[in-house]
Parts: sequence; structure tokens; C-alpha cells
Amino acid sequence: MADITASMVKELREKTDAPMMECKKALTEAEGDMGKAEELLRVKLGSKASKAASRVTAEGVVAIYLAPDAKLGAIVELNCETDFVAKNDDFLALASGLAKLVADQNPSDVAALLALPYSGQTVDAVRTALIGKIGENLSVRRFQRLATQGRLASYIHGGAKIGVLLDLVGGDEALARDLAMHIAASKPKAISRDGVSAADIDRERNIAQLKAAEEQQKAADEGRSPKSPEIVTKMIEGSVQKFLKEVTLLGQPFVKDDKLTVEQLLKQRQASVGAFNLFIVGEGIEKKSNDFAAEVAAQAAAAAGR
Repeated sequence: MADITASMVKELREKTDAPMMECKKALTEAEGDMGKAEELLRVKLGSKASKAASRVTAEGVVAIYLAPDAKLGAIVELNCETDFVAKNDDFLALASGLAKLVADQNPSDVAALLALPYSGQTVDAVRTALIGKIGENLSVRRFQRLATQGRLASYIHGGAKIGVLLDLVGGDEALARDLAMHIAASKPKAISRDGVSAADIDRERNIAQLKAAEEQQKAADEGRSPKSPEIVTKMIEGSVQKFLKEVTLLGQPFVKDDKLTVEQLLKQRQASVGAFNLFIVGEGIEKKSNDFAAEVAAQAAAAAGR
């Protein structure tokens, strides 16, 4: 049996970024053959990645890259299974690297991003290797890239759980940052009514109609006169308009001065918002318990009982 030295393990770790024990096992199995051990590790890490692929990734971080001139930027959501891994240095470095890669290469979608060269491999190969090293499923969920003739601003909040990339035309750096913070706090769906989907508006109108019908029925049951159809129509439309003010950036009260709407603030500052991206980690993902989480809990319980 070949003598596996610490320097051999260190060399293999530097080549593959695999855990030390995995490197030692691979070298032992390969009887000290560095090339064969590297191949074995690649296979093992790939196997770990495929086993993890079915597990839900609802945790993670939002990473943002801004060019020095603030004319180009990108925002990326990188997901994992647990908040613990979301604080891992290698995971955070990958998220930051992907944001810059998106800005530089402008991939068309996630599949195109995964196929791009990165650190001497493809993004997907680096992701797969990191899955093997960390032991959790990792996924690139989404990204957006912005280029502007104005000024881009960014804001990261809550341990990188919320990220905003904003394109401001006019104004100054302070206004841009204030608006990015406002978006993170107030979470608008669109800049103006034009950006709100017809489906969302129809849903709010239907809810308002149902509420109005209930009020009319309640009035009849209590012997009161029901409201006229004209008044009911105005009430329904008022509810829809209130909804639109709540979900559109221009209609929202500014977080630093609620006597002003964002639209009024922008007019005062002779500025406008060209676009914004708001990413909230795990938004819309159903967070289910999975085998990995159960395994970690079981191991912790076993350790505590020793």
C-alpha cells in the first residue's frame, strides 16, 4: 500500500477543492496515483451533486455587481438548502463572481450562464464541485443585467436576503441609494400602473366586487338600503386604485417622508426611474423539509445524547 503523505493530500485538495478526508480516501483508493485520485474525486463529487439535485433550495443570497462608472450592473440569486451554507465563504464568492460574469458576458438565461467559462471550468462544473464539497444542493435561480446612460444604484439588506438594482435617470447618488432602500422596504411590483399585470388588477377587482356584494347583502339582511350601483362601482374602482398605489413605486409614500409619494419626490428632483430589479431570496419557493435537513437534525440529536 502506497504511503499517503500530508503533502499529497494538500496537493490534491488544491487541485480539486474537495474536503481533506475525501482527498485522502481517493489517494488511498488510487494507491497514491495523483491523476487517478483526481478522477475518482470528480466522479464522487458528481455523484454527490446528483443525489442533492432533488432537494429544495429556498435559502441563499442575492449578489450584485456594479461597474466602477455605475453604468453597468447585474443582480443574481444563488440558492442553497440551509442558511448556514448561505454564509459559507466559497458560496458567497461564487455568488459575487456570477454577478460580475453576468454583467461582463450578458448570458441570455440561466442555462447559458451555467455554460460560460469560469475559473478554468464551466459555471456548472464549479457549481457541481461546490455541491460535492459542501454537501448541499446549490442552484442559480435567476439574474438580471442593467445598462444605463443614467446612474445605477444597489442595495443589499438582511444578510443578503433582499437585493435591489436601480436605474436612475437624473438626480444624484444619494437619491439613487435612497430609492434603492425604499424599494427594498416597500417592495413595489412595478414602476407604474403600466407595469402591473392585467391578471393582478383583475384579481383585485374581483376581490373588491365580492366584498361589495357581501356589504350589499349585509345591508339587506339588516333592513338597510343597499348602495346604488353607481356608488358600488366607484367603491370597487377605488379599491383597485388603492391597490395600484400600494404596489407601484411611483404611487407609494416615500419611506423617508411619507407626505411625499415617490412620483412627487422624483418630480422635485427632476429625475426618473428607468428600471429596477428586486430579488428576495426564496420568494415564491415552497419551503419543504427535506432529507438533508432531517439528517442534520438527527446527527445533532445523536451528538447531544452522547
